Amino acid sequence: MSNAPLMPKATAVWLVDNTALTFDQVAEFTKMHPLEIRAIADGDAAQGIKGMDPISTGQLSREEIEKGEADPDYRLKLGESKVILPEAKKKKGPRYTPVSRRHERPSAILWLVRSHPELKDSQIMRLVGTTKTTIASVRDRTHWNASTLTPMDPVTLGLCSQIELDFEVQRAAKEKPAAQQYGGATLLPASETTRKEAEHEIATTTEKQRDDMNVDAVFAKLKTIGGKKAEDE
Repeated sequence: MSNAPLMPKATAVWLVDNTALTFDQVAEFTKMHPLEIRAIADGDAAQGIKGMDPISTGQLSREEIEKGEADPDYRLKLGESKVILPEAKKKKGPRYTPVSRRHERPSAILWLVRSHPELKDSQIMRLVGTTKTTIASVRDRTHWNASTLTPMDPVTLGLCSQIELDFEVQRAAKEKPAAQQYGGATLLPASETTRKEAEHEIATTTEKQRDDMNVDAVFAKLKTIGGKKAEDE
């Protein structure tokens, strides 16, 4: 809660017109200069301002005013307001960029797109205060001034701070999946190697048996041929 009452000048007008408080007391309560209070009392200031009763708003009590009127050195104490104001919520939206800096935003966007391609459009919008249409036109080189654009650091241009830029870059790096790097050849599991060795042994045995059968068949055929020749003789 502020130390000054709501509408200090209107409160000062009411206190001057409706109480016997000193100028210093009114000035201390409203956080104004005593000479301003004197000018209000003389009619030289706040002529068109309607006085506001601080008692009706709960900022000052009648007893507090009576204490001040009885003792010129007494300082009035501001009461707790009966009206509870909701906390103002910060509106989320693109960053405001001064008019003098707006023509430099495309150059900053081009720098961000080239230097940090991992940044999303929403992050660039937060940093520079631009729109998706502008980002797309700069990225696709369809911007009306694309031929003369020069990449420029947005921190140097004053469009954002280095802390904000580093935060968005680190955030984008965390969200981007890490690329798998080749770690070299690795050993096959035991199940693979043993299975291949068993298959190789079976294949070797089968091939050997086939060769033995072929040799036996050849010898048998030769014996048959030799027997036929002996009978002919």
